[in-house]
Amino acid sequence: MPADRQRLSEAAKIIASAEAILVCAGAGLGVDSGLPDYRGAEGFWRAYPAAKKLGLSFEELANPRWFDLDPGLAWGFYGHRFELYRRTSPHPGHAVLLRWAESKKHGYYVFTSNVDGQFQKAGFSDERIVECHGSLLHLQCVKPCCSASWPAPADLRFDVDPETLRLRSEPPRCMSCSGPARPNVLMFDDVRWTDGRSAARQIRFRLWLRGLTRGRLAVIELGAGVAVPTVRTTAEQVASAAGVPIIRINPRNAETSDGGLSIEAGALEALTLLDERIRMLI
Repeated sequence: MPADRQRLSEAAKIIASAEAILVCAGAGLGVDSGLPDYRGAEGFWRAYPAAKKLGLSFEELANPRWFDLDPGLAWGFYGHRFELYRRTSPHPGHAVLLRWAESKKHGYYVFTSNVDGQFQKAGFSDERIVECHGSLLHLQCVKPCCSASWPAPADLRFDVDPETLRLRSEPPRCMSCSGPARPNVLMFDDVRWTDGRSAARQIRFRLWLRGLTRGRLAVIELGAGVAVPTVRTTAEQVASAAGVPIIRINPRNAETSDGGLSIEAGALEALTLLDERIRMLI
């Protein structure tokens, strides 16, 4: 469905006049870069046919218990995703968002459930990105032996058998105890995630919000799903507190309440159309 012209124009005016921007992003943002969004079991199995053979859904496979029960399978899954994210380039919509964000008097923040590092790769400051579910490009101890997490080494590579989804190379080790390491990602039923990196950025993000003038923030939500609504809920709460309408961009489940602007389109399409209108306003 083509994006609504009136809503696009209204959203463009809000973004153009804002003094700060909050970008709230879910997995749908990466679809235009060629990344899967794992929407539903069939969507996940299309990306990982080996998981279908094993009868495992995304929720079942993205579980820390596999690092105890079957580390080869656990790192096969996460190692494949690691390599996918590392070789993927952000789509041009990221550059549009960054240009808008860097032009604002009070700057920007990114709040995302994505663990793929695409915002950093696109040039966003790591210190202004809240990865609420962690980062696949950072590691931690499986046990964990301590609360530390660290960036994955630049030379880390994973050799994964695509037929069995099993790791054929050596898995990474903990920098502190030399035991097995895992991604610093919040998984399902996960009580071992060390959230210090995310928590520190959450604090700085909330302090930034407190310093903003009410009504001068643009809240742009892109590709956020409803199954795990962390991003959608955060965007709604921040927009409500700031007294501004949320700009929700999503080809599905784009409905909003409280005067929000719903744009039913993919991220790249909507950002391109918005940018055209903003350039005419400046």
